[in-house]
Amino acid sequence: MSKVQELRTLNCAIYTRKSTEEGLEQDFNSLDAQRESAEAYIKSQENEGWVCLTDRYDDGGYTGGNMERPALKALIRDIEAGKVDCVVVYKVDRLSRSLMDFAKMLEVFERKRVAFVSVTQQFNTTNSMGRLMLNVLLSFAQFEREIISERTRDKMAAARRKGKWGGGLAPLGYDNDRDGRKIVVNEDEAAQVRATFELYLECQSIIQTIKEIDRRGWKNKLTVTKSGKERGGRHFDKSSLFKLLTNVAYLGKVRYKEEIHEGEHDAIVPMELWEKVQKQLKHNGRTGGIMIRNKFGALLKGLIRCVCCDCAMAPNHTTKGGNKRYRYYVCTAAQKRGWHTCPSKSIPAKQIEDFVIEQIKKIG
Repeated sequence: MSKVQELRTLNCAIYTRKSTEEGLEQDFNSLDAQRESAEAYIKSQENEGWVCLTDRYDDGGYTGGNMERPALKALIRDIEAGKVDCVVVYKVDRLSRSLMDFAKMLEVFERKRVAFVSVTQQFNTTNSMGRLMLNVLLSFAQFEREIISERTRDKMAAARRKGKWGGGLAPLGYDNDRDGRKIVVNEDEAAQVRATFELYLECQSIIQTIKEIDRRGWKNKLTVTKSGKERGGRHFDKSSLFKLLTNVAYLGKVRYKEEIHEGEHDAIVPMELWEKVQKQLKHNGRTGGIMIRNKFGALLKGLIRCVCCDCAMAPNHTTKGGNKRYRYYVCTAAQKRGWHTCPSKSIPAKQIEDFVIEQIKKIG
């Protein structure tokens, strides 16, 4: 038998990644450069039976801090299916910057007997020394990511303390400027924001305010991103309306964690109106987001869904006569947007729980 016949074909998949989308529109970008380098390395191993797969596994604009990447998921699926014998990357941190995530990937590689090769760091995981070097390099990659995160947080804190917007989509009432670093007043939306504040004082209820907002056809801010995707433009619910009514940006201020600083942008809600709304919110007990705790052992919490709205039903209760407690499950859509939005609204907890238990007994 000839030497060529003895060689085992090694199907090599090339994985590339870039953290940001900047420059990806170019004819020859960072992903192409990584792939070209990996292809050259695979070609140099042709005598060992290495073959480059034509499938591309490119993640442009995705962080290496987690595994929520479409191309990475496709690569893992192909590895599980036995289509890949070796994964080739330009640099270790292109695959992952998280030691924990990489350990999970290595388990898959070892279980499916898939080798891992870094072109620039000249090692592979087929031997113990390669695995040791890999862990050392990955530890430094994770350290570098954490340092970058700390610097980013410090930079953001300093910018907010100077009153700068700091990036992100503008709230209703404002537009991002060309660079996206400042927000400028949108007069039409600003009038809608002020009217919403006044409506809440008139209705004295978030649900009643939502009804009137819906009647007027007002929605959340609709924004089109640079990539052409639409964000927002939805109907208000209790959470989004509460967020609008407590957004200090409307006072010309910026918030960083618990700190509030004077902003560079103009205010669109008068201080007197703002304070009246905050006083009414506090009076109504709305000092924060809703959190429903499972105090009374709701068996179906997180399991039961509303047939009419196809959304979750949350446990709730009411007390009558001082000590008589009535438990029920309520449609979360009705909770957020008002009872008029759902035909079923709520169902008694004991009856539905007893029914489910009975059916389980019959099955078991």
